[in-house]
Amino acid sequence: MRHANKGRKFGRKRDQRKAFLKSLAVNLIMKGRIKTTEARAKEMRRLVERLITKTKNADLAGIRYCEKFLPKTTVAKLLKEVAPKYKERSGGYCRIIKLGSRASDGAPLVYIELIE
Repeated sequence: MRHANKGRKFGRKRDQRKAFLKSLAVNLIMKGRIKTTEARAKEMRRLVERLITKTKNADLAGIRYCEKFLPKTTVAKLLKEVAPKYKERSGGYCRIIKLGSRASDGAPLVYIELIE
C-alpha cells in the first residue's frame, strides 16, 4: 500500500531522480513553458513552486536554498525576473494544460508553464 508515501520515483535511483527534476525545473524557469508528461509536471511543480516562494523575499536563506538546486544563472533569473512577478500571489505559480496522449506509448502529455 502507498499510504503516506509522497512523490514519484520515475524508475530512477535517488540521485538520478534529483538530477532529472533539477534539469526539468531549470528548463521551466529559463523558458517559461515546457512540454512533458503529466506525472513529471506534477512532481516538478512541487519543486518549482517551493523555489519561487523561497526567493520572493530575496533573503539570504532563500537564495542559498535555491542555489542548492539550481545553477547561478537560473537563480539570477529567478531573483530578477520570475519572483518579482509573484510578489502579491501566495501560491499557484505554475499552470498545467493537458494536451492528450502521446502516440507512441499513450502517456498523457501536458504543457507546464509559469503563470504571467
